[in-house]
Amino acid sequence: MDVDEDKIDDAVLALLYLTLDRDGRAWKGFDWVALNRLHEKGFIGDPVNKAKSVRLTEDGIARSERLFRQMFAKER
Repeated sequence: MDVDEDKIDDAVLALLYLTLDRDGRAWKGFDWVALNRLHEKGFIGDPVNKAKSVRLTEDGIARSERLFRQMFAKER
């Protein structure tokens, strides 16, 4: 099966929004390869560290919220 990695990255970024705190950090309990791609795209800081969370960039925060609303918000 061909997998669209950009769609996976969007889903992971949207789900990072669930645990996003006021400091722009979210739990990084997702696939390491996807997190590395998000880092390469400039949406999160380097996920390779001892912390259990990762810092989202300003662009990452904005995109994660937009994707979360698009994927998971109920229609009114």
